[in-house]
Amino acid sequence: MADDPDPGYFGPRSVTWQVHSDPMMWIAGIRALYLQALHPRAVRAVMQNSDFRKDAWGRLLRTADFVGTLSYGTKDAAEQAGARVRRIHALLTADDPRTGERFGIDDPELLLWVHCAEIDSYLTVARRSGLWMSEDQADRYVAEHRVDARLVGLDEAKVPASVAGLAAYFDAVRPQLAATEDARTVDDFLRRPPTPALLVPARALVWRRVARLAYASLPPYAHELYGRPAPAANTVDRRLTRTGTALRRIPARVRWQLPPRHILRAIDRLGPETRPAPHTLREGTAILGGPQRTHGQ
Repeated sequence: MADDPDPGYFGPRSVTWQVHSDPMMWIAGIRALYLQALHPRAVRAVMQNSDFRKDAWGRLLRTADFVGTLSYGTKDAAEQAGARVRRIHALLTADDPRTGERFGIDDPELLLWVHCAEIDSYLTVARRSGLWMSEDQADRYVAEHRVDARLVGLDEAKVPASVAGLAAYFDAVRPQLAATEDARTVDDFLRRPPTPALLVPARALVWRRVARLAYASLPPYAHELYGRPAPAANTVDRRLTRTGTALRRIPARVRWQLPPRHILRAIDRLGPETRPAPHTLREGTAILGGPQRTHGQ
């Protein structure tokens, strides 16, 4: 281990360090896709610039790699990952589905929507599935991720820094949301992704249940837009808690062996005492530190 290892932009005392080690983040990521698809411009950008229907698993793994790099990688690795995203976005455009206007993928409005949908999904699924955190820690989590926003090209000062700020953002953007044809394509894809014949039974047994749970955890207005009745909140909470309890029983070292393995690399870099332990949120120790900053940020 290096004499002065780089903890990255969050570090072991942050809320993010604990939350992003939780296995329910995979379900939260699928929820984020459902939510993101309700912004007509954002989903059009994906449809016109992505081969997600042919490379769904690759896209999910690349997203997981990006989130893992920002959460557990070094500052340099996070900066490089953000720079790659900014370079790609700067080159891409799409057509507005309503006006036909050509717009850039690096439009701050779109970047902010994607960011907020992700952070809201991670926080919502974690808390509703039984991962305890205080209100202050929830606010801290939202504020920590202004780092992510900066790395993809947003002005941190314009990004929600609390749970209340996040809620106010969604209230403001809701009139722009709609279940367009593109959104329904994403919805259909997530419910029935193309699968080799031999894996169709597994899709029915595992994936469909995961996708249904992710969809069920959406806010009521999202269910209304998609045109399917929202399940009772307490029923969804019970399902999320049962699933979270079952997944958390899998030993962390087994779970963390799955790609992209950023957590294990962070532990190797920083030492075994930095091993993520979400129970420290209840003890209050995870809020004493915070995102690691560099000079001038």
